[in-house]
Amino acid sequence: MSEPDLLESPRALVTGADGFIGSHLVEMLVSRGYTVRALAQYNSFNHWGWLEDVAYKDAIEVVAGDIRDAHFCRHMMKDVDVVFHLAALIAIPYSYIAPDSYVDTNVRGTLNVCQAALDAGVKRVIHTSTSEVYGTARYVPIDEKHPLQPQSPYSASKIGADAIAQSFQNSFSLPLTVARPFNTYGPRQSARAVIPTIISQIASGKQRIELGDLSPTRDFNYVEDTCRGFIALAESDATVGEVVNIGSNFEISIGDTLHLIRELMGSDIEVVHDDQRVRPANSEVFRLWCDNSKIHSLTGFKPEVDIRQGLARTIDWFTNPDNLRRYKTDIYNV
Repeated sequence: MSEPDLLESPRALVTGADGFIGSHLVEMLVSRGYTVRALAQYNSFNHWGWLEDVAYKDAIEVVAGDIRDAHFCRHMMKDVDVVFHLAALIAIPYSYIAPDSYVDTNVRGTLNVCQAALDAGVKRVIHTSTSEVYGTARYVPIDEKHPLQPQSPYSASKIGADAIAQSFQNSFSLPLTVARPFNTYGPRQSARAVIPTIISQIASGKQRIELGDLSPTRDFNYVEDTCRGFIALAESDATVGEVVNIGSNFEISIGDTLHLIRELMGSDIEVVHDDQRVRPANSEVFRLWCDNSKIHSLTGFKPEVDIRQGLARTIDWFTNPDNLRRYKTDIYNV
């Protein structure tokens, strides 16, 4: 693995730093000696999302803004060596009713970030994709050559964002890597995702838990492993111009994940089917299983936290009353 031409204390910009994965990535970058500028979406409350809770809060530069504004993107890119572009709209149910927002943020926002990075002479860009772009697996495990299938407006917008990012590498030699994480979970994740939904409902004392289809399978990755994958990609010249999966190469169904969480929490909670949590038939992604051989061959990276360990850590975080009270367990969070 070769090291990129970065400074001893590289200056990193993390877009989407106020979100679930972004906030963990900020913490890990600071712990590894990066100087970090963290983008939180502008709001009149001056609230920094999950950045309000991170370690090293005093060691990061927080900027508030919006990647949909090209002028702002040029402003935030000054004096940056490496960009981790995570800012995106990601909730699939909301994309059914607000698709314009996904095009504006995910496609045009990525265009703005790439153009600003190119103009600023940034040394590395890690653009965040998603395993949802693959759709239901045509073969498993899913490698980076798997066909792309836009089964939701969200996944379509991410396919478009990936294409924009790759076009800047191909057309203008922007040193860019497309990181394609599979299903990340862990502390701070939104309750729209299935693992926090299950844990938070059990932790809140509910006797019945509302879920959708339990048959789909996923390749779940603990958030710290996903962040380690991002950094491994940024610190290797071999990944420039590549699309690279970040995953565990372990497949588990939603139903089996539920049983494992119930076991770890000592719960016998009853499961109730909730129609509003079921995707339209042709939009559901029924199977995701990551082939992670490429990231290992390029960087030496391999995940360190298995599903049982990761769920135990996630349960510990969610069952802390100070954390649980942030979640509205009585409503369906899209």
